[in-house]
Amino acid sequence: MSDEILEEAALNDLMSELRAANDAFNARYPGLALTRQPVHTVYGGANLYKPGAALKLADLAMKHLDDYAENATKFAVALGFSGYDGGVDQPASDQEIAEKVFTRVTAKLETEAIEDHRVDFEDGYGARVDAEEDGHAVNAALAMADGIRSESLPPFVGIRIKALTEESKRRAIRTLQLFLSTLIDHAGQIPENFVVTLPKVTSPTQASVLATCLDMVEKRLGIASGSIRIEIMIETIQSIFGPSGELTIPALIDAGDGRISAAILGTYDYTATCNIASTYQDHRHPAADFARQMMQVSLTGTEVSLSDGITNLMPIPPHRAARGSELTVEQRLENIEVVHHAWRVHFDNIMHSLKLGLYQGWDLNPAQIPVRYAAVYYFFLTGLAESTTRLTTFIDKAAQATLSGNTFDDAATGQGLVNYFINGINCGALTMAEATATGITADELKTRSFLKIVQNRIERQTT
Repeated sequence: MSDEILEEAALNDLMSELRAANDAFNARYPGLALTRQPVHTVYGGANLYKPGAALKLADLAMKHLDDYAENATKFAVALGFSGYDGGVDQPASDQEIAEKVFTRVTAKLETEAIEDHRVDFEDGYGARVDAEEDGHAVNAALAMADGIRSESLPPFVGIRIKALTEESKRRAIRTLQLFLSTLIDHAGQIPENFVVTLPKVTSPTQASVLATCLDMVEKRLGIASGSIRIEIMIETIQSIFGPSGELTIPALIDAGDGRISAAILGTYDYTATCNIASTYQDHRHPAADFARQMMQVSLTGTEVSLSDGITNLMPIPPHRAARGSELTVEQRLENIEVVHHAWRVHFDNIMHSLKLGLYQGWDLNPAQIPVRYAAVYYFFLTGLAESTTRLTTFIDKAAQATLSGNTFDDAATGQGLVNYFINGINCGALTMAEATATGITADELKTRSFLKIVQNRIERQTT
């Protein structure tokens, strides 16, 4: 009997059907790209946005670090690095990580403290009379135009408009028009990586209407089609599930007609819509974790990035010295205690997000920014040695499962290790040299796929 018991024509039809399905899947889920994703978004009220705003925030962030943790030991102790007490018997590996984190944080604050800056016309701005918001929209656009000319803008910028609810829809679109028209009039362009943040989304129609408005704005202002991207904010239960129980997030993305580049969790707004009492609304509330997981299962593997929400406890010292006087010892100590406590909460929240696979989040105050970078660098540096060993061993043994130390790796874990290095490079926590120390090449990382890396290596070995 022939081994080929299926008719060739029928089999070809089935293969074509599979190809169409596989192509559609790969188009929607291309995998983790080796492209930069900012580690944070800094929101600031439009009324406060002036030329050089990002540089001013950078100076404040550096001053705060100098005032409350002037060296690696104090910084590590303040943030509660695992096993780190700053004592003389501290293991060398812990000391090395603490020094690396502090050095990289300091360098980052000196060169590019703000990665993503959002001019806020929503919660961080508030409700104002129309004439006042009109003026702030124009002035903020003029300030951003100044930043374009002076090349002083962060690598990612944008605005957050008001929600497209009945109460604020016209105000939101008017602000959008005023800002963009003024920006084009005075700068002749929009910045690279410019994005419009859409808050409190409750239906795909809101995303589609904004996308349509941007189509019309681009045509009217002579901007290349599709240049302006959209971030949607997951802040309501309706942005998770529709009335029939279907998952809403994919529909929101589709409604954006290719413009949606990110989805952001608004932790406190979301938990409020879940009817959770304000006393118990928290970054790490289980309801917030549920929303994160829904965002992950909807968007991981697509080209829509994920971003987490805020820590609302600000590291602001309670005491300020009056002009011509100094704080008492007790006041200085209380300031340090308050700031370090807020730092620790922010650090723990960021680590929680990172462990869940969300590599970007919000910062509201420049005093939070040193902690943002410290958490990201600490997360990747503490896992670097083990991940390097495991990936090196696994790559060396190609498609075979292997045992590295007491941790068993298979192909899925191999992909996770590749993703670890891609994410670390994308956010600036790891260097390409640290990734290629595994034996993997930069070109191999760009494939995004552990299986492709293995397959290519096997093919090279057999030819």
